[in-house]
Amino acid sequence: MKIEKVLVVGCGTMGGQIAMQTALCGYQVCAYDLKPEVVQRAKAYSDKWFAGRVAKGRLTEEQARQAQERLNFTTDLPQAAHEADLVIEAVPDVAKIKRAVLSQVDQYVPERAIYGSNSSYLVSSVFADAVRHPEHVANFHFFNPALVMELVEVVQGPHTAPETVDILMDFARSIRKSPVLVKKEIYGFVVNRIFSAITKEACYLYDQGVASLEDIDTAVKKGLGHPMGPFDLLDMTGIDLEYNVLMERFRNTQDPADRPAAVLVEHYARGEYGRKTNKGFYEYDEGGKRK
Repeated sequence: MKIEKVLVVGCGTMGGQIAMQTALCGYQVCAYDLKPEVVQRAKAYSDKWFAGRVAKGRLTEEQARQAQERLNFTTDLPQAAHEADLVIEAVPDVAKIKRAVLSQVDQYVPERAIYGSNSSYLVSSVFADAVRHPEHVANFHFFNPALVMELVEVVQGPHTAPETVDILMDFARSIRKSPVLVKKEIYGFVVNRIFSAITKEACYLYDQGVASLEDIDTAVKKGLGHPMGPFDLLDMTGIDLEYNVLMERFRNTQDPADRPAAVLVEHYARGEYGRKTNKGFYEYDEGGKRK
């Protein structure tokens, strides 16, 4: 199967950037969201980003123009979906939301369509039966910022056809990403299982008053060689994302150990999600630079 037309469902930070990267690499892309204001914000970000690439000499005016012509932001799902070869789902990591969205999308896409879920933690077997062909569904996990980060995790579920995996691996390479194959489903896949273990311990150390945010981040960077500390990274990826992921996990397991740490709950309750709100564990100016 040859992928030519791509539908990205969800125009948030990840969905918008996935759509832009895909259009840059020659594909016809529709980026869909239910909310007009989200679509408008994603379109404005895209226009500003492409203009910035041209101004810095990273893209020619012609390259930017062609990529933008291939990229359409829309609230019209039937029109966006009716010829899609590949659907990349980038909606919140809540099982009932993913099931509802995929079931709706599946009404309009062709029978041949492949589904790649950008879920950060949830395995696709939780929601694959929401579509006509569960064998066409796999996790297809990008990392933030999707325009920069090279890694994509392709997770093969028990329902996933080998051909679906091959198509997604090849597609990832075609959009200049480096895919890794996770051969069987496990909550959090590879990277986020490791990241969650570090984050959980970092939050514990902070909640217990063992060390400050700054010193924990410095220790991880200088002692373990990580480019960013765990609190820096949570601010970049979104405290709200981490909170919702952990709460979804807790709802399923009812294990108190899976509850979000106190410091995460506090920031989430105050609407301090990190860089996107200019305040999280640290504070940021309007340009996203840490104060």
